[in-house]
Amino acid sequence: METQELEKIASQVRRDIVRMVSAVSSGHPGGSLGCADFLTVLYFDKLKHDPANFKMDALNEDVFFLSNGHISPVWYSVLARSGYFPVSELATFRKLSSRLQGHPSTDHHLPGIRMASGSLGQGLSYALGAAETKKLNGDDSIVYSLHGDGELQEGQIWEAAIYGAAKKVDNVIATIDYNGRQIDGDLDDVMSLGNLSQKWQAFGWEVLEMDGHNIDEIKATIDKAKSMCGNGKPIVIVMKTEMGQGVDYMMGTHKWHGSAPNEEQLADALTQLEETLGDY
Repeated sequence: METQELEKIASQVRRDIVRMVSAVSSGHPGGSLGCADFLTVLYFDKLKHDPANFKMDALNEDVFFLSNGHISPVWYSVLARSGYFPVSELATFRKLSSRLQGHPSTDHHLPGIRMASGSLGQGLSYALGAAETKKLNGDDSIVYSLHGDGELQEGQIWEAAIYGAAKKVDNVIATIDYNGRQIDGDLDDVMSLGNLSQKWQAFGWEVLEMDGHNIDEIKATIDKAKSMCGNGKPIVIVMKTEMGQGVDYMMGTHKWHGSAPNEEQLADALTQLEETLGDY
C-alpha cells in the first residue's frame, strides 16, 4: 500500500482513538496515538492475515499479540478498519456487555483477539509459544508482538527473552514502543532501562531500531526484520515514538497515558486530525 494511503488510515485511526475514549471518559489515548502508525502499517501492508475468516489457530497466517493491552483503542480501530468486525462497533468501547472491553479479552470472542492482555509482561511468552507451535506444525508464518517500554520493567519479559534466544525461536518479531513515558512519569525517573538495544543484544536477540512515526521507515524495518527470520535468533524492533502523537496538547507529557479528553478537548483534537475514511 502506498505511504500516503497508510498515512490517511493512521489519521482516521487517531480520530477513532480520541472519540472512543472521550465518549466514555475512560481509556488510554497516549500510547494508542503513539502506536497508530506502526499498527496501521502492520495490518494494512505487512501482516499475512484473513480478517474475513478469523480463526483462533491462525494456521498459515501471521499472528499479532498486543502485550500492552491498555492501548486497546488503537488495536480495536485497526482491527475494525481492516475488516475484522464492523466499524460501527467502535461506538461500544468500554460499555457494559461490549466486546470491546478496556483491555482485550477472549471471552467475548472478538475476531482478531487471541489472548487476553492487560496484566503486563505476558505477551512475549505467548508470542514465543505460538511461534514454537508454528514451527512444530511446519507453518512458516511469523508471530509479531508489541510491548510498552514501561512493561519491560516486568521480570517475565526478560525470562521470555532468555528463552527465545536459548531455543532459537527465530520466527518472532517483537516491537517495543519506546516513548520514554509511563503512567507515573518519565521512564528514566521511575526505573531506567538503560541502553535498551544493548540489553536485547546481550540477551541474544537481533535488534533493529526505527522511527515509529515514519511510515516508510516502518515499512522498511518490518521488511528487514522479516528477512532476518529463520536465522537462529529472535528479532526485536526498538521503536521510538511520542506518546500522544498527532494531538499537540497530549505530546511531551505522561499525563495522557490513561486520561480521556473532555468534549472541548476532543473538539480540539479532532481539528488536528484529518477525517479520511469517515467517522463511525
